[in-house]
Amino acid sequence: MLHLTLRQLKVFETVARHLSFSRAAKELFLSQPAVSMQVKQLEENVNLPLFEQMGKRIHLTEAGNELYHYSREILQRLSDLETALEELKGMDRGKLNIAVVTTANYFTPQLLAKFCQRHKNITVSLNVSNRESVLKQLDDNIIDLAIMGQPPEGLDVVSQSFMENPLVVVAPPDHSLCKMTKIPVKRLAQEVFLVREPGSGTRNAMERFFKQHGAQIRTGMETDTTEAIKQAVQAGMGLGIMSRHTAELELTIGRLKVLDVQGFPILGNWYVVIRKNKRLTATAQAFRDFLLSEAEDLMQKIKESATEQTKKTH
Repeated sequence: MLHLTLRQLKVFETVARHLSFSRAAKELFLSQPAVSMQVKQLEENVNLPLFEQMGKRIHLTEAGNELYHYSREILQRLSDLETALEELKGMDRGKLNIAVVTTANYFTPQLLAKFCQRHKNITVSLNVSNRESVLKQLDDNIIDLAIMGQPPEGLDVVSQSFMENPLVVVAPPDHSLCKMTKIPVKRLAQEVFLVREPGSGTRNAMERFFKQHGAQIRTGMETDTTEAIKQAVQAGMGLGIMSRHTAELELTIGRLKVLDVQGFPILGNWYVVIRKNKRLTATAQAFRDFLLSEAEDLMQKIKESATEQTKKTH
């Protein structure tokens, strides 16, 4: 008879999912030796090796693959049980576990703040990652829902748009193009652009746009954060393309300007994404409904309030 613990299964499942003891330790907020000890104890309990080392990488053994399959199923059933119990509690002591792409982090905390004002006893776990990491969390079913600017293809998910996501071209306020109107797209080929990493929603939308218009642009810097692009644009290193939502502060106080380029803004949407057939907790369902019904109006009011406040202070 097997003598194993849920803690051992959870630690093993995390290591197997990442194929990395260090990344598992980071996710579980444990030390790497603690993770290794749990796996070792589990291997002793099943009396079979679960991982094998090949060079610097680890791989699942045949027994490891078998246990990984069952551990995911067991942990999923426990998650379903937790969901059912949370529903019985209603909204009094709920939990919300979400992941957002980095560009969505510029407005998500404001929406969460409004939501938590109404439901004061809930706890929120917010993970901010690049698109690839958020998609993996969805695929691994370790979050309730995700927020991103481009719904995924090829995953068994349901995506619903809840707010417009206009992509704009930004420049430092002293740039010569700030004085021009209806700037032709091909004129941008003379400029240097600071861009997000390949695979990001903003990068994908930008590349599609320029390809459709037969224009090629020069890239001067590639980074995985919009914050770095904003700082570099302000420093005069080049132009940037980003969601207007991520630059509202800098636009309001005059550190950045939106260029009047033909075909811009590129109009997209923000999406709330969940796994198909996922049973949401009462809290997660309430937050999803909140996004779909109120997010756009709330963000518009926040923007108008910030603009009015800036006028008063200048």
